[in-house]
Amino acid sequence: MSLQRCATCGKEFDRDFGDSSLSLSCPACDQQRAQTTRASLPSGPDALSPAAFPVTITLIAGSVLVFAVMVLRGVSPVAPTPQQAIEFGADFGPLTLGGQWWRLVTSMFVHFGFIHLGLNMWCLWNLGRAAERLLGRFSYLFVYLASGIFGSIASVYWHPRAAGAGASGAIFGLAGVLVSFVYLKKTPANLQINSKMLGSLGTFILYNLAFGALPSISNAAHVGGLVMGMAIGALLPSASAFESSRRHRLSIVVAITVIALIASAVAAKRLRAGVSELTSIQHLITTGKTDEALA
Repeated sequence: MSLQRCATCGKEFDRDFGDSSLSLSCPACDQQRAQTTRASLPSGPDALSPAAFPVTITLIAGSVLVFAVMVLRGVSPVAPTPQQAIEFGADFGPLTLGGQWWRLVTSMFVHFGFIHLGLNMWCLWNLGRAAERLLGRFSYLFVYLASGIFGSIASVYWHPRAAGAGASGAIFGLAGVLVSFVYLKKTPANLQINSKMLGSLGTFILYNLAFGALPSISNAAHVGGLVMGMAIGALLPSASAFESSRRHRLSIVVAITVIALIASAVAAKRLRAGVSELTSIQHLITTGKTDEALA
């Protein structure tokens, strides 16, 4: 037995170096951390029931509801036109960069047909449940929205004259945050996470990036969401941290992310400053106002 100072509370405690535990905290702090972790996670027979994942279900319901409204308003359920998608909130450079920044969010809930919707919602159901359980509801929702917005910014910068829509940027963000969280071993101690999960996530990312290389699919949104998700995952506090420490760290992460998103949007607007003007000129020409277009 030997005295050791607790890395958490600073008190000295007896340490048996024959113990295989690698904890640097005293038994009392370890016990409190374990109780905090267990309290933050769903448990019991209902842990894997749909009711245990309200955020994931709400996000899926939002996309399905938007699609249903589009169809009821006469939009094709198989292949909506870009103009129809834009009318319901899709991302479009001239409008988004021209001041309609809300499209960075609404575009995540608009989809080009039921196949596009079904594939994205299937991925969201699988990745979303894992993320909601590992990260907690607030962090999960924050990562989803931040990744989706950054993916939209990347898409509108890379393809400023195309209509962009879908939840894939946000879904790639979930894959990215899970990779960071698992790789850096920030997962709750009572959940068994192994290398197979990292392998599955890697396969998912590579497959979908390859699929995204096809025409009419924006890999910019995929890569943007993935990068943002991995970055936030690296900054998020560990699940084993004390609640007060977690909240403080999380508030810092939120502030940094918001600043990064605003800076990215401003940069995209400045780098693509000619997009809005070009579209205005084309509109003037098509309406017969040639003199104004030349001016």
